[in-house]
Amino acid sequence: MTYYRYRFSFSYGFPPLIKKLMILMGAFFLLQMFVSHRINFYLGLVPILVWKKYFFWQLLTYLFLHGGFTHLLFNLLALWWFGGELENYWGPKKFLFYFLFCGIGAGILTVLLSPLQFIPVIGASGSIYGLLLAFGWLFPNRPIFIYFLFPIPAKYMVILYGCIELFASLEGTGGGIAHITHLGGLLFGLFYMSYPMLRHKIRQTYYRRKWTKKESGGKDYYH
Repeated sequence: MTYYRYRFSFSYGFPPLIKKLMILMGAFFLLQMFVSHRINFYLGLVPILVWKKYFFWQLLTYLFLHGGFTHLLFNLLALWWFGGELENYWGPKKFLFYFLFCGIGAGILTVLLSPLQFIPVIGASGSIYGLLLAFGWLFPNRPIFIYFLFPIPAKYMVILYGCIELFASLEGTGGGIAHITHLGGLLFGLFYMSYPMLRHKIRQTYYRRKWTKKESGGKDYYH
């Protein structure tokens, strides 16, 4: 994850669910340190094991493992920065569903697009990118400071990161970064946020056609 922050006071402190997720990620990181890094092949996301051995739990557990202290630190900071306000806005239940929806969705996309990969994918970045998408959707003009220096409205940052991950994902997993997983978090976040609007348009189109058919004596007219 890139260094970033956004400009407003963190007066909400640590919402309860954010705190629990951070503690859980920290506990998993300690487990990685004191048990063995082989745990990454059991609890991390290994696409070929999901396909061949049905390790479906990995679609969830990979979110709580990390590749090092820096990886963990910046995911925790991003979880707090973006997730804190989202949890207060949505409430803990809806926030948890969204967090897992984006993370598991990102894992599913990774497995589908790289089914033979044996390198474990670990980290909450899929969910974090989903949080970034939601933050940009709900607070589009909120300034985010990239590298603590350059302000950019949240909506443009989401677009920028989406383009970066789209092009980077074409090269697969490079430099130890699972770009497909990041892109998956963004895509599933976009679907979640836009679904109410899409559902409304689908229902509106359905009832419009139904009414047109009724008025025309049972014939369909397309316009």
